[in-house]
Amino acid sequence: MNEKRILVVEDDLNLGFLLVDFLEAENFRVKLCKDGVSGLQEIQKQSYDLCLLDVMMPKLDGFAVAKTMKKKDISTPFIFLTAKSMKEDKLNGYSVGAEDYITKPFDEEELLCKINVILRRQNKDQFECTNEEFAIGNFVFKHNRHELILNDKVYRLTEKENDILKLLCLRENQVLKREEAVAKIYGRHDYFLGRSFDVYISRLRKLLKSDPSIEIKNVFKVGFILNTKSAAVEAS
Repeated sequence: MNEKRILVVEDDLNLGFLLVDFLEAENFRVKLCKDGVSGLQEIQKQSYDLCLLDVMMPKLDGFAVAKTMKKKDISTPFIFLTAKSMKEDKLNGYSVGAEDYITKPFDEEELLCKINVILRRQNKDQFECTNEEFAIGNFVFKHNRHELILNDKVYRLTEKENDILKLLCLRENQVLKREEAVAKIYGRHDYFLGRSFDVYISRLRKLLKSDPSIEIKNVFKVGFILNTKSAAVEAS
């Protein structure tokens, strides 16, 4: 049995059981929860490699579950599965941290492909050196701890904020191409993922604005530059 654990949070039990059977046939360990409240409780007590999260559910919808996960620093990646296909819904899904947004009905093989892309990226990240600190003006950015520190104040970064800031630091005072960065963070590039990426850039700007010597500058139709006089330093 595959050691990778997937949590399915889906109130349509027919679809839920089909997903469980399909994923177990692909050798994943799968748990099914039938509403947002039980799903949130489960993901707080048990570690999962990925969550498949329905949006329209009783008691607590998928967007609310995702926002609560963020508040509680639960970094489990998740994919929204939903019948809501409006542009605004997709942008909302990505803005709360979704790895992907898949509308129903969907092809199971396509879903499996997207799951494997996310899990492969996780495996790769485990072998990359993340024990790094970066000096950003008066800030200290501890990538391995998801922390941005100014004097005695510590800001806890989400997974996406953390990874995007690292990309900016690695290209400090150089252009970070937007399409390449989006593909690096999400595994691919499209319009909605690009808009989600821009949301995280805006959040990072707000966090860094306490130091006027730091600027994340737009380069029209190209990408971004983290302008600062500081230099990245590896943690000892």
